[in-house]
Amino acid sequence: MTRLSGRTALVTGSTSNIGRAIATALAREGAHVVVSGRDDGRGEAVVAAIRAEGGRADYVRAELDGGSAASRALASAARDRLGGRIDILVNNAGIYPPSATLTDDDEIVDRLYAVNVKAPYFLTQAVLPDMIEAGGGVIINLGSWVTRLGLPVGALYASTKGALETLTRSWSAEFGPKGVRVNAISPGVILAADSTVAHPSVETLMHGTPAGSAGAPEAIAAAAVYLASDDAAFVHGSVLDVDGGRTGVAVIADATAVGS
Repeated sequence: MTRLSGRTALVTGSTSNIGRAIATALAREGAHVVVSGRDDGRGEAVVAAIRAEGGRADYVRAELDGGSAASRALASAARDRLGGRIDILVNNAGIYPPSATLTDDDEIVDRLYAVNVKAPYFLTQAVLPDMIEAGGGVIINLGSWVTRLGLPVGALYASTKGALETLTRSWSAEFGPKGVRVNAISPGVILAADSTVAHPSVETLMHGTPAGSAGAPEAIAAAAVYLASDDAAFVHGSVLDVDGGRTGVAVIADATAVGS
């Protein structure tokens, strides 16, 4: 028996990278997964790969613009594919466009908060009633290591992920007593196998950490499987750092210098 046999899952932004890895991992553990995103070709490819391994998956196109209608539409379509219920919701979809505090305008602020905060907020709102009625469910949000370790770039993005981690704790308090477990994963620097590092600073961010290099999407997927499963039955309102030690351990460029 696999850990998620007989359960259903919706993973947003799952046509590539971390979302794709999570959808694949949940399916391998027995869940029937809805893959969602904006790229039909990539979405169908993920579904085909899952089915080729013997898993169950369907694709639903989603344009999560932050409006409640778009989130409700995705929840409804996912329920239809999954036989009427969603046991596991993974709020993974997000955007990280270039931004800077001194030049950001209304459009980029509104867009980032629409996709990264409002969309998962309204999607969670849409799936919670059925989870509560069914007596339980799991919600997993994707935060980020940059919410707790400030960088001189990306302040706006970091603030949206901080909001999602705060919602994780608040939702856990609000809906845990009703049977819904809510937790988050805080990924560190993650690069897919087919990614091209756009700038050396991407890997430089991990120099001096216990891991020493960027992680793979599969590391985040393994954490998602754990949080979705009964193995995490006593885990509520937590933000699980999967970052190679980036936020929890002092980063020292020359470890040999310590104590010398």
